[in-house]
Amino acid sequence: MFDRWGRWVHRRRRWVLAAAGAALVFAGVWGTGVFGALTSAGGFDTPGSESAKAARIAERDLGRDEADVVVLYQGRTTVDDPSFRASVERALAALPREEIASTATYWTTGSPQFVSQDRTATYAVLELAGADEAARQDSYEALKDGLTEVGGGLTAKVGGSVGTETAINERVVSDIGRAEGLAMPILLVLLVLIFGGLVSASLPLLVGGIAILGSFTALHALTYVTDVSIFAVNITTFLGLGLAIDYGLFVVGRFREETGRGRSVEDALAATMATAGRTVAVSGVTVAVSLSGLLLFEQNFLISMGYGGIATVFVCMVAALTVLPALLAVLGPKVDALPVRRRRPSGDRADGWWGRLARSVMRRPVVYMVATVALLLALGAPFLRINWGGVDARVLPDGADARAVAETLETRFPRNATSPIEAVVTGTSDRTAIQAYGDRLAAVPGVTDAAVTGAAGTTTRISLRYDADPDSGAARDLVGAVREVPAPPGAHVHVGGMTADVVDQLGSLGATLPWLALLVGGATFVLLFLAFGSVVLPLKAIVMNTLSLSATFGAVVLIFQNGHLSGPLAFTATGSISPAMPILMLAMLFGISMDYEVFLLSRVREQYDLTGSNTAAVAAGVQRTGSIITSAALLFIIVIGAFATSGITFIKMVGVGMAIAILMDATIVRALLVPATMRLMGRANWWAPGPLARIYRRFGIHEGDSPTPARSELEPVA
Repeated sequence: MFDRWGRWVHRRRRWVLAAAGAALVFAGVWGTGVFGALTSAGGFDTPGSESAKAARIAERDLGRDEADVVVLYQGRTTVDDPSFRASVERALAALPREEIASTATYWTTGSPQFVSQDRTATYAVLELAGADEAARQDSYEALKDGLTEVGGGLTAKVGGSVGTETAINERVVSDIGRAEGLAMPILLVLLVLIFGGLVSASLPLLVGGIAILGSFTALHALTYVTDVSIFAVNITTFLGLGLAIDYGLFVVGRFREETGRGRSVEDALAATMATAGRTVAVSGVTVAVSLSGLLLFEQNFLISMGYGGIATVFVCMVAALTVLPALLAVLGPKVDALPVRRRRPSGDRADGWWGRLARSVMRRPVVYMVATVALLLALGAPFLRINWGGVDARVLPDGADARAVAETLETRFPRNATSPIEAVVTGTSDRTAIQAYGDRLAAVPGVTDAAVTGAAGTTTRISLRYDADPDSGAARDLVGAVREVPAPPGAHVHVGGMTADVVDQLGSLGATLPWLALLVGGATFVLLFLAFGSVVLPLKAIVMNTLSLSATFGAVVLIFQNGHLSGPLAFTATGSISPAMPILMLAMLFGISMDYEVFLLSRVREQYDLTGSNTAAVAAGVQRTGSIITSAALLFIIVIGAFATSGITFIKMVGVGMAIAILMDATIVRALLVPATMRLMGRANWWAPGPLARIYRRFGIHEGDSPTPARSELEPVA
């Protein structure tokens, strides 16, 4: 099938390139409009959870009580100085009133929570006018320039939910341009060194450029049918660019190998599509299926990442299977034009460095397997001590105003002034019963204060302050204890707030995770079976991926939770990790690691079908793919490394985590663990029960008309 596709593209290469050019123009004009169509930062809440219901009920019955904008005022005098008050009130009065629904300050409420412990700072809470998020964003844009204009020797910094979202959005957009500017020149230099020529080096980069614009177009189209998080631009861009370069390396490298054997351009392209093209298709489908697991979750952040990731992988795969072979058909032998160094021919024997390494490993397979598995398990151990937390202003870089406001409120003001646990009582207006319920809440160990902060009809909101850090396990335990307190007679209670949202998110993610594992594991097993005709290799690949992922998550905990390397990586550790991030990384990395697995096993299977020797096939497969897999991994790490410079902490975390995973996967797993395990299993690598073997012969994704495998009873290690 794939060889016929290669010949079809060769015959219609100019039409394919013309269509691609038109699509590229459309993507450049319309696709780049995605930045104005994405939703703001957020999407981490769990819509059907108790905390989400509490927020909806409170907003419906008590009105919005959201700190859209928090303006922090600090001075050399105290808030008791009349000039301090006059300066704050004058600054607030100068703001356009039509953009503000309500304002709360220390002087309008008399609440001590508005005053810092040393009384030299206070804050104002602004609820913005607007019926929806977009309207409130417009209100914020209209007044934000005046928020920091304050006299009397005071300074003002802006935070709050809308202020923080705006700061994150602006940072995400600026990070994309900087990351691309950093990555592209380095990628071009490395590709030239890898391929030895300017023309061949430019092709994977061209596919990468198509992938970036294609991902923008895919995301823009998705915004018409669903909300897509602003964070998806970062993730899908580096995913698309990295995969496109991987696929470009596989296809261009194989085409040069085939032309080097003296084949005509058409025959070389057909052989390339039957091998590397097939690998790209299997890999693309595997990555897309892995990302589709994100659609099982309730959080809009993960759902939008799933949609965007699937669309991006599809763009990469299509470009690698259409545009790239069409360019190769046009170039032919000129793919090696403009050389910068002498090209070393690739031999057919497994006598190169990678082949010798594979044979060395296969001489001592037990030693290598035990050592690598022990190393991966040791690296993964810190993941057992992970601490979960929410996503807030601390994702911004240190020194950002919105982050400074959030941190100041937590450290210098009464604890939980802006992040209380909230109990929303419905179904009763009996003040005595509600007061008794509030007293029971105040008596819960860890609660320092329980106060009614809103009441209307039969709905009452009671806000609880506590000593624990909102992101700590103690705070999450406190949410559970509050939920255990009996409700007033005849009433219902929904407990919400930032910490309760994390509790509910963990519960939702934990309940869905087994279904993700079933979908991704099952689909991966089926795809790899159809590709290689074995039930052993898919199981081995899933186990190895699990080991690699555990090691990655352990490294993420050490770096981003515990703060190791926080200086060189330029971030401030918060002591917690958002639960959605490991889920996102799991879906992406499980698919991407299969990229290298499929590429390696395709060459091993190809050699096994020719020789029937498992040992020789593994050595030859590692020899012929080792340098390409290592090069692809290096380039992917460069792409991710550029995006890991993001000022948004959890995007940096995803980038660094993926770089670590790809490094381990391309070295420890592919070069050591795969040869060791394949040697130990011998011919069992290719075993399948009779009925499944017949299914593979009929429906398998074959490389073409391969010869019937010879069966070698004895496979000595050379």
